[in-house]
Amino acid sequence: MVSVLAISVAAVLAGARAYTVIAEWAGEQPAQVLAAFGVLGPVPSEATIRRVLSSIDAAVLAAAVGAFVWTRTTVAAGRRVIAIDGKSLRGAGGGGVMPHLVAALDHATGTVLAQLATTAKSNEIPTVRTLLGALDLTGAVATIDAMHTQDDTARTILDGGGDYLMTVKANRPKLLAMLKAMPWKQVRSYSATDTGRGRRITRTIKVLQAPTDLAGWADFPGASQVAQIRRTRTTKTKTGQKKTTVEVVYVITSADHTTAPPRTLASWVQHHWRIESLHWIRDVVFDEDRCQIHTGTGAETWASPRSVETSPLRK
Repeated sequence: MVSVLAISVAAVLAGARAYTVIAEWAGEQPAQVLAAFGVLGPVPSEATIRRVLSSIDAAVLAAAVGAFVWTRTTVAAGRRVIAIDGKSLRGAGGGGVMPHLVAALDHATGTVLAQLATTAKSNEIPTVRTLLGALDLTGAVATIDAMHTQDDTARTILDGGGDYLMTVKANRPKLLAMLKAMPWKQVRSYSATDTGRGRRITRTIKVLQAPTDLAGWADFPGASQVAQIRRTRTTKTKTGQKKTTVEVVYVITSADHTTAPPRTLASWVQHHWRIESLHWIRDVVFDEDRCQIHTGTGAETWASPRSVETSPLRK
């Protein structure tokens, strides 16, 4: 089994997108390469490779890969910051249900620390809590999008010894309304501008302590700070004219002002979207969305070699 898994990882890195191609890749390797994979006799056939990858416990494999990757990441500025997000395997819906994976990505290195499968998008919220519960969050920060701005998710992170940074949107209408009503005009702002790819983006953040005595304030678990982030994006149209768009978002965090001053919070928010680059790599480089493998645990198992290859090799 170990040999088949090792061969599969190497073959996927070399461009394999199907069981047959993995077997063909293995059959083309010289004896010394196969020996390095532990293959001293016959080369595993396509049927053997298919049988192993479609019947293995995908969750156990993902946990083993995550443990391996975890030891090869670093802690930046004393804290590990982890982005959480989900992604559907669109091409693997042959069985009628589209597999959905929730991943945990290390901000500093862009590596996948863990992933867990759910059977439907509607089940992503409890899946995220299960995934968070399996991670060592001691001293870490979890950044999560608005879908998961839930009391129970916040408690899961706090109970694990970590802090959260959550985006607040319309799915929490009362909390969002209270954040919008805060005296942001009176708050000092911090700005940073990025240019490149024909665009200019200015991000401005304002931070306040989460109020504890304000009438009507939501009792969100562990809330320490709230922030308003304004993104001003300027691009050029095809006719050469400038187009400016402004987006305002609100976030809530359990990290206090001593460990998470405004510029640190802004960095966490910005780097959370590195997990979108993970989705892009898996879709474009590894063609994941068009992969139609769906028998057994095959779709989920194939995601683990991709995680290995988008992890240490990105350094």
